[in-house]
Amino acid sequence: MTGCSLGREQQDTSEIVIAADLELSGASAPAGKAYQRALELKVEQLNDSGALGARKIRLFVKDNRSDPAESLRNIGDFTNDPTVSAIVMGGCNECAVGAAGTVNDKKVPTIALAPVSKIASPVAERRYMFKLAPNAIDSATALATELKRKGVKRVSLLHTDDDYGKEGATLLEGELDKVDIRLSRAQSIKPTDTELNQPVRSLASARADAMVIWTPAEQALLAATAVAATSFDGELYFDASAAGDLFLGGGAAATAASDATLVFTQTMVIDDVIATTPAKAARKQWFRSYTARFGSYYGTSSFAADAVQLVADAVVKAKGTAGSLNRDGIRDVLETSQLEGLSGPIRMTPDNHSGLMPQALTTLVARGGRWRLAG
Repeated sequence: MTGCSLGREQQDTSEIVIAADLELSGASAPAGKAYQRALELKVEQLNDSGALGARKIRLFVKDNRSDPAESLRNIGDFTNDPTVSAIVMGGCNECAVGAAGTVNDKKVPTIALAPVSKIASPVAERRYMFKLAPNAIDSATALATELKRKGVKRVSLLHTDDDYGKEGATLLEGELDKVDIRLSRAQSIKPTDTELNQPVRSLASARADAMVIWTPAEQALLAATAVAATSFDGELYFDASAAGDLFLGGGAAATAASDATLVFTQTMVIDDVIATTPAKAARKQWFRSYTARFGSYYGTSSFAADAVQLVADAVVKAKGTAGSLNRDGIRDVLETSQLEGLSGPIRMTPDNHSGLMPQALTTLVARGGRWRLAG
């Protein structure tokens, strides 16, 4: 009897605790609540699947109120909790940038769902920080390519005056230069602005063929509505940060955004895509599960689900004794992760902690009050 038991590996039944710092109230609440729904659904799916053996994931969520100071307090609590395996942060750029030092000092693997590049760069100062969102350079390149294809000669730009908006403005101008498109005029707005008539009127008078809107989703629709009230007759283009609800709602917003182009992942419109690969089939199933549970779809939800999958895979692969918490091992696995994710292909390397690949992005068009695959 004793001899038989010696040959058995102890089964690990310890919890995998994922802490989440999300914008559940304040200006960014729509995205934060969508992330929470996606995290909860993905955790439920993994726990029910048996893929983790006898282990289960427990999600521990705190509201940062869309406030970087509150977010930093949450991160302090999470990093001091010895049961937390990893942290997922929401779409607040300033929150993730502000937490990078704490995350690195405390050596807790963290995946941020915000897009600004300096969340995960330079890697030498961000060893425990990873990013899972479209990169600004990839959005800028895709937009410039599409504008060139459409024969656009002059572009105006509305962008937020935060880190991501400034990064986008710089990168977009550079990409437009490469394809001989002139940036006629740029206007910046605060991320919290809701009155956009004045900056939009200024851009509408710039004699541009197209207007690029580089803002979060809710502001993008406000901007589109403001554009509709001007004499501007060019086309509207949105960068990936504008991806929000699949359905644009009724009334002025849906009408104003009609025929606008959005650079984003296929997950937003996966019901338009034929499931020719296992990855596409998984994305279609995720889309159906999410919409069946919550009634609609929010574009960035897939990033949250992929973050859970990355953490779960890393915990399983990280070496350690049963029941032990091996954060360094989780970090090491995350740094070399490859996943055909719900968002698209994800590749992390020791030199690049921002995993979403450029080919994950495509062009979508607003038709009939919702986003559709272009072409």
